[in-house]
Amino acid sequence: MKGFVVAGTGSGVGKTTITGALLAALRARGLTVQPFKCGPDYIDPAHHTAIAGRSSYNLDTWLLPPETNRSIFRKAMRKADIAVVEGAMGLFDGVNGSSDQGSTAEIAKLLGLPVVLVVDASNVARSVAAIVKGFAEFDPQLQLLGVILNGAAGPVHVDLLRQAMAPVGVPLLGWFPKSPELGLQERHLGLVTAGERTWNSEQVRLLIRAAETHVELDRLFATCDLIAGEEQPEITSPESHGNRNSQVHIGIARDRAFSFYYQSSLDALCAAGAELVEVSPLSDTALPPALDGLYLGGGYPEVHVEELAQNHPFLESVRKFAKTGHPVYGECGGLMYLAEDLQTLDGRHHAMASVLPLSVAMLDRLEGFGYTEVQVLDDCPIASRGTRMRGHSFHFSRVTRAGDIRRQYHTRRVLAGTEEFEGYGVDNVLASYIHVSFAASPEAAAQFTRRCRQAKVAAL
Repeated sequence: MKGFVVAGTGSGVGKTTITGALLAALRARGLTVQPFKCGPDYIDPAHHTAIAGRSSYNLDTWLLPPETNRSIFRKAMRKADIAVVEGAMGLFDGVNGSSDQGSTAEIAKLLGLPVVLVVDASNVARSVAAIVKGFAEFDPQLQLLGVILNGAAGPVHVDLLRQAMAPVGVPLLGWFPKSPELGLQERHLGLVTAGERTWNSEQVRLLIRAAETHVELDRLFATCDLIAGEEQPEITSPESHGNRNSQVHIGIARDRAFSFYYQSSLDALCAAGAELVEVSPLSDTALPPALDGLYLGGGYPEVHVEELAQNHPFLESVRKFAKTGHPVYGECGGLMYLAEDLQTLDGRHHAMASVLPLSVAMLDRLEGFGYTEVQVLDDCPIASRGTRMRGHSFHFSRVTRAGDIRRQYHTRRVLAGTEEFEGYGVDNVLASYIHVSFAASPEAAAQFTRRCRQAKVAAL
C-alpha cells in the first residue's frame, strides 16, 4: 500500500495548495487517491474531496482513540491506490509542548506513513539546511521522505537551496513558485469553503501542471510505501447491525452556508441506521416530508445571513419541525441559525429560526478555540446524562442573550484549561458551539438515531 503525509514546518506554508496539487496530479495519472486531513479542520477536507473525487476523512489522535483512527484509515483505503494525508499546523505541533499528542507526527507514526515536509522558501537561503536538518533529526521514529519548497523565487533560487540542503541528506522532491493563481482565499475561520470556490476543470489543470512541472512525482510514488501496521478490529456503531426497516431519515444542512461535518460522523449516523437527506437553508423552501431528525452543522451563516433571513418559508419549516418533537441538533453555525436573531459586525440584527430563545452576535476576534471535553448534564438528542464526549470549538461569535433555557454541557477547554457551561436545549432540541465527533462517541450517533426513531414511531 502507498501513502504519505504532507506536513509543514508551521501553519501557512502552503500545505493545502500542495496537497491539492498532488491529489490532482496523482488522480490524473489514473490512480485512485484517498485524501485525509490531520486534526479537526472541516474546510481542507472539503477541498480534498472536490479535487480527488473521494470523501476526505479527518484523522485526529486527540479526538479519536488510536484504533478508531486506524479503522477510519483502513476503511477509507478500500479500493484506493494511494493515501495523501494533509497535516495540521507544524509537523510536531499538538495539544502540549512536551509530547507529540494530537500532532501530525503522531498520526504519521500511528499509521506508519512517511512524511513529505513543506518548507516556506520565500524568505530563506542557506538557512533552509538548518530547518530541514532540525525536522529530520528531531524524532528518529519518523521517516522523512523528502522536502517540497514552496514560494521559491525561481530556478536560480532553487539551485541555491538545493546546494544548501545537500549535506543534510534529505531529498528535494520539488518546489512550487510564488503563484497567486494556486493559492486559496482566506477569511476569519480559515480558507473559503469548497462550496464557495467551485473547482472547475481549468483550476484543477493548474494544480496538475504545477505538480507535474515542479515535483518528482515518479520518485515520490516509488518511495512512499506505507509501513504495514498491526490489524485492528473494525469500529462500528452500537446499532450498526440493526434492522434496516427501522431506518430513519435525518436532514443534513449542506450548502454554501453550512458545510462543516466530519465524514466519519456522518458514516457513524449511517451505521446506526440513518439515511441522510441533504437540505439547503439557502435555497430550499421547506424541509422535505418524512424527515425524522435534523442536523445543522457549522459553516459561515454570517456570510450568507441576508439570504438565510430572507428565506422565510424555510425558517418557518424548521420552526414547525422542531415543534413536532423530532430531534434537532445544531453545531456552531447551526446554533446561530436556531437562535432568534444574529447580529453582524455592522450592528444589524437578522431574524433567524427562533427555535431557541437566543441572541447571537458576531465578533471581530476569536471567541472560542480548541479541543474540548464535554460532560452531558441532562438527557439530550445526542447523549444521556453523564455521558462524556470529546469535541472541538472554533468561532467568532457568542451568545449575548439566553432566555429560559437549560445549559446541557459542562465543558473544559484542554489547551486553555478553562471550564464553563455550554450548550443550549430543551427536550428535542440541542444547540452548541462544540463540534462533537460521533466517531469518537458512537453512542452519540446511536442516541440521535434512536431519538429520531422514537419520534418517527410517535408520529405514526
